[in-house]
Formats: sequence, structure tokens, C-alpha cells
Amino acid sequence: MAFLPFVVIKIIDGHYRGALILFLFAGLSDGLDGLLARRLHQQTLLGQYLDPIADKMLLSTVFLVLSIVHEIPWKYTIVVFSRDICILLVSGVLFTIAGLRDFRPSIFGKANTLAQVAAVVFVMFWQVHHVAWVGITRKFFLRATFFLTIISALHYLYLVAQRLHALDDADSLNRPTR
Repeated sequence: MAFLPFVVIKIIDGHYRGALILFLFAGLSDGLDGLLARRLHQQTLLGQYLDPIADKMLLSTVFLVLSIVHEIPWKYTIVVFSRDICILLVSGVLFTIAGLRDFRPSIFGKANTLAQVAAVVFVMFWQVHHVAWVGITRKFFLRATFFLTIISALHYLYLVAQRLHALDDADSLNRPTR
């Protein structure tokens, strides 16, 4: 999260090379931090909650800022934010009402995150290096983000329905019979 304001400033100032370097460095340092925490058995409950929040803040903010400066079309950012807001709201409701706490990302959620990261990288790289393959790759990952965002949202709804059904089945087994 420490890199976030500097990435945003670089993007707003039109210094995409610096923004890209900082964004990549933030990703690498986050990955290294996670790897070291696992290898050294230094994982904490707080870290398990804060790490994905920090990742999502960085990625969502960069998506938003790149849309504001007209480098990412708004439809992509709106789909990404809509999914994330819905997941937050549904998770909050399910935690409050049913006590559900298992909100691990699915394979589609992970693929979506990968597509979002690649989209951001190639959108910024396009500003640094205008060559055909970068432009094509940029479009590919923006489209992949769009479709994977929708697919992962639908899959998330399916998983939530399954978990609620399983919770309801377990609850009915624990009720006394008359």
C-alpha cells in the first residue's frame, strides 16, 4: 500500500514508465513478503486479512485512475468495481447473518486477478512502448478481465448458494425432531 500514492501520482503526471516500475515493484515486494511469511512460518491472521485488501486497493485504484486519464475504457472499470462491491456486500451480509467466513478466491477469481494485473501492466506499458504486440496484448487482457470478472462473479454466486445450502442442511440435521 505504501507504493499506491506514488503510482497514482506518476500516472496522473503522465510518467507511465515510473508508474509501471513502481507497480511492478509493489507486486514483487508483495509476492516476496508472502513467500517469506509462508517459508518462515510468520503468517498472522491480521496479515491474511490485510494482504488481499492491500492488493485489491492497489489494483482497483490503478484501474480507476487509468480510467480517469482515459487509458482504460470505463466499461472495464465499472464491471470490476461492480463485482468487487457486490462480493463485499454479500460477504458482509453472509458473515453477519449466517456466520459464513469461508471466502477463499476460486480459480476464476484468481484468473480474474491475473488478467487485471496483466491488463494494468500492458495499459501502462503501451504508453511507454507503442508497438503492435503490446497493443494487441493490452486489448486481450482488458477483454479477458471483462469476461473473467463476469464469470468469476457468477461462480462466486454459485459457491455462495452451495455454502448456504450446506449450512441449511447442517442446521436442519441439528434441529430436534418432534
